[in-house]
Amino acid sequence: MLRIKTNYTPEKYTLETDRAVLKIGSNSDEFFPYDLLLGALSSCFYYTLIEILEKRKMEIPTVEIVVTGEKRTQTPTTLEWVHLDITVTGEVDEKRFLRSADLAGKYCSIHETISKVANVTHEVKFNPLK
Repeated sequence: MLRIKTNYTPEKYTLETDRAVLKIGSNSDEFFPYDLLLGALSSCFYYTLIEILEKRKMEIPTVEIVVTGEKRTQTPTTLEWVHLDITVTGEVDEKRFLRSADLAGKYCSIHETISKVANVTHEVKFNPLK
């Protein structure tokens, strides 16, 4: 069972699990709701990708994912588009990795959920070790 508890007081807002507490809000050390959504997409995509790489017996490289998106101006202001810019550092079979990334987009449940309202794309850049 998934369980998230949120607390809203006049002084602070928090999102809590059994493992961690996260501050939400508009101050510099807090997360906006869309920050959490795009972060959840990145995490889901990455963990799905790792599972695919492991099943394919591929090396796990260093991966950086930068997620950008834009909300619609009309109400409700759902996302219009989302893009994952993925940088891979390490020696990998680029063709197999690209296929794995495509599969991660297909099997990541948050990617699939967001794609119901927004155009979701990704691009992979390779940065081999020298």
